[in-house]
Amino acid sequence: MNSSRSRLTGAVALTTSTVLLTACGIADSAGSGSGTFKVAVLAASSQNGYNQAVYKGVKQAAAASGKKISLKLLDGQFDSNTQLSQLQNVTSTGDYDGVVVVPNDGVGLAAAFPLAKKIPVVTVLNPVGSDINTMKPQVDGVVTTVGVPPATAAAKQAEGVVTYCADIDPCKVVLLVGNLSSPLDVARRGAYKKVLGGHSNIKVVSTVEGQYDRDTSLKAISNVLQAHKDVNVILSNADQQTAGAQIALQNAGIKPRSMYLTGGGGTKDAVAAVRAGTWRADYINFPVSMGKSALEQLLKAMDGGKPEPVVDADKIGGIDPYATKATLVKTPDFTGEWNG
Repeated sequence: MNSSRSRLTGAVALTTSTVLLTACGIADSAGSGSGTFKVAVLAASSQNGYNQAVYKGVKQAAAASGKKISLKLLDGQFDSNTQLSQLQNVTSTGDYDGVVVVPNDGVGLAAAFPLAKKIPVVTVLNPVGSDINTMKPQVDGVVTTVGVPPATAAAKQAEGVVTYCADIDPCKVVLLVGNLSSPLDVARRGAYKKVLGGHSNIKVVSTVEGQYDRDTSLKAISNVLQAHKDVNVILSNADQQTAGAQIALQNAGIKPRSMYLTGGGGTKDAVAAVRAGTWRADYINFPVSMGKSALEQLLKAMDGGKPEPVVDADKIGGIDPYATKATLVKTPDFTGEWNG
C-alpha cells in the first residue's frame, strides 16, 4: 500500500540510467542543453515492480509535456542510508532542477532537509517527515505528496473483514504484513488492530511478515496453517504476499474462495483474482498514474508555478480503489496498472 519498505517485487530489473525525453519521444542519452529540466528520480528499489511502474508514469508525463526533460533514475536498493545519501548528493551538486522520490523510509529521509540547494521535491506513495499519515508536506523543500494515509487505506481493508466476519464467531484472522518494523507497516498494522479490535467475535490468531514477496509469504502462511488450519481470513497489505498465501492454502487443501482473502496494490493478477472471486477484495494502487501526477506537479514547481501540496492517489485511477467483484463490474476494462 506504496516508502519505508515498499517491497512490491518486480520481474524486470532497471539499472541506474539517464534518458532525455521530449515531445517526440525518448533519446538514448541525457542532454544538458539550454532549456532542459534535469530531474532525479529516486526509487526505493529500481528492481521493484511498483517503483518501475511509478517511473513509467514519470516518463509518460515527461514525454507528454512538450518540454525537454532529462531523467536520471537512481536505485535506493531498499536501503534507507543509500537513498538518503542519494538525495543529499543530487540536491547539493546544482546539477538538478527537481526530484521525484519513492521513499524507502520517509521518516529517515527527512534528515536531508533543509536541502543544500533549494530545488523542489515531490514524494510518491509516502510522505517525507515524522508523521507517516500526514500527506501535507512536512519539511521545507517537499512541494507535493502523491499518496494516501496508510492508516486510512488499511482501515478500509479491515472494515471489509468486519463485514465478512459479522456472522462468524469466532472469526479467525491472520495478518500478513510486509515488515513489522517499518513505519509504513507499523501504521497499517495499527489500523488493522484498531478496527478489528472493536469486534469481540474477531480473533487475530497470528501476525506474520511477508516481506512483499510471494515465496516468503508462502512459507509464512504454510507455517501458520499448521497451527490454525481453520482460519477464516488472511488480511494482507500486498498482492505478492496474498499470491503466496493463496498457494499455501491450496497446498493445504483449502480452497481460497472458501474464505476471505484480500491484498493491496492492484496488480493485474490481483484484479483478475478479485473478478474471478478467488480473492474477496483488493485495495488498488495506481502507480503509473501516481508517477504521472508527480512529474506534472514537479514541472509546475520548476516552472515557477504553484503545485498542489497533496494529490489524493485514490482519486487518480478512475475507479473505486477499494475493489470487490461488485465494484469491478462497473469498470470492465480495468485490468490494473502494473505487474507485481
